[in-house]
Amino acid sequence: MDNLQEENILEFSEISKYFPGVKALDNVSFTARSGEVLAFLGENGAGKSTLLKILNGDYQPDRGKYLINGVEKQFNSPQEAIDEGISVIYQERQILMELTVAENIFLGRMPVNKFGIINVKKANNMAAAIIKDFGLPINPTTKVKDLSIAFQQMVEIMKAYSRENLKVICFDEPTASLSDSEIDILFGIIRKLKKENKIIIYVSHRLKEIQQITDRVAIFKDGKYITTIKTGEVPEKEMIKMMVGRDLGDIFLNLDRNKEIGDVLLDVKDVSSEFVRECSFQLRRGEVLGFSGLVGAGRTELMRAVIGADRRKGGEISLEGKRIHNSSPKEAMKNGIVLVPEDRKMQGILANLNVSGNINISLLDKNANKFGIIDSKKELQIAEKCIDEFHIKTPSPLKRIVELSGGNQQKCIVARGISTMPKVLILDEPTKGIDVGTKSEFYQMICAFAKQGLGIILISSELPEVLGLSDRIIVMRSRKIVGEINRETATEALVLSMSMID
Repeated sequence: MDNLQEENILEFSEISKYFPGVKALDNVSFTARSGEVLAFLGENGAGKSTLLKILNGDYQPDRGKYLINGVEKQFNSPQEAIDEGISVIYQERQILMELTVAENIFLGRMPVNKFGIINVKKANNMAAAIIKDFGLPINPTTKVKDLSIAFQQMVEIMKAYSRENLKVICFDEPTASLSDSEIDILFGIIRKLKKENKIIIYVSHRLKEIQQITDRVAIFKDGKYITTIKTGEVPEKEMIKMMVGRDLGDIFLNLDRNKEIGDVLLDVKDVSSEFVRECSFQLRRGEVLGFSGLVGAGRTELMRAVIGADRRKGGEISLEGKRIHNSSPKEAMKNGIVLVPEDRKMQGILANLNVSGNINISLLDKNANKFGIIDSKKELQIAEKCIDEFHIKTPSPLKRIVELSGGNQQKCIVARGISTMPKVLILDEPTKGIDVGTKSEFYQMICAFAKQGLGIILISSELPEVLGLSDRIIVMRSRKIVGEINRETATEALVLSMSMID
């Protein structure tokens, strides 16, 4: 690669993007230049990843345009963006595990001889040259599946780098799974790309990293671009203030909350797993306990350890004063702890079943007679009751669940959990991807569950939601609990500070 390249300019002009019930981007305009590292900083849901997906051709803007060197572009696919010199490195790796490093780097562009036969030796040599340029201890013939997560990510970067037309490279939370030494390697590569005059966009919640590696910081809030500041000129706490400051609105002020929180229901002491470290907290009867933290903080992983979905390495769990050991989610359910998962599509609904089947799947033992035959009439009665109580919009319990809206699918999953008569209900991102009206219904529902004496654990990446619903808030960072905040003293700035500042 040549060290001297012409200056490139990427310009976003009045970009807007809408999803059902959500304005993900609102009239976003700013410029990124070659030879600098520009950070995108904002809360979860601020619009950062959506903007990357528009740039990458995964989404098309509903309004506005983007320009490269003054020329308007419109990418209808990631391949069109790549052809124009734009590469996005996502958290989820986009590589083929069974192929070698060289095969991944030159995927779709493998060198061929004059007879059109792939020249594997040449590909390996070309890959070796790039690997040497990056200073990495990687063999081009190694299968990617045999590399560490960090080096798998490096392969993706080298794949982008190998394209002669590379102008823009974007990193979306690149250090989420990396160790300190691996981060150092990544930063060395980013500095190399910077010297070669690339436009580098760096999306991260980690303020320490942003101070280390970026030149400017573009701040986003609620889908809007706020401002761009020079790195180091504004204190971290001031940057956080720029990211917050919303009105919670009447949707939370008018909720009928439980005012009679009882004794300790769930006691978690020093719980560790492969993914979390020595976490302790208590949940009281009738309480809504919020869990806040950034991507990779360990909130979901902690709850998976509690219900036995991940093997617990240490610690103990007590429910109503009795020690329990959940070896599986099924055992946790029998003990009275139910988790409504974040990934509705992959972990929540059973796509091949109807509404009734989805609601009753956890009640097969209760709905069967002594011969193991399911009482279909009883199932329908339970389903109809849940449809009525949870206001599920469906013409029939026999309608396929995939034909319902996302919000109504989510209601079915919650109804399934509640029908098992739990003592503890864990809600992981319960309002993700649903409209404002349905969100309001969920908030009322959560308050009603608490008034019935359930202990509610709420994991949410939406700070207004955590602040508006929770009696107490547990903050996690780097796979451990770092603090607890009472409802009366909780603010967005305080929660974010604890989540982001070491």
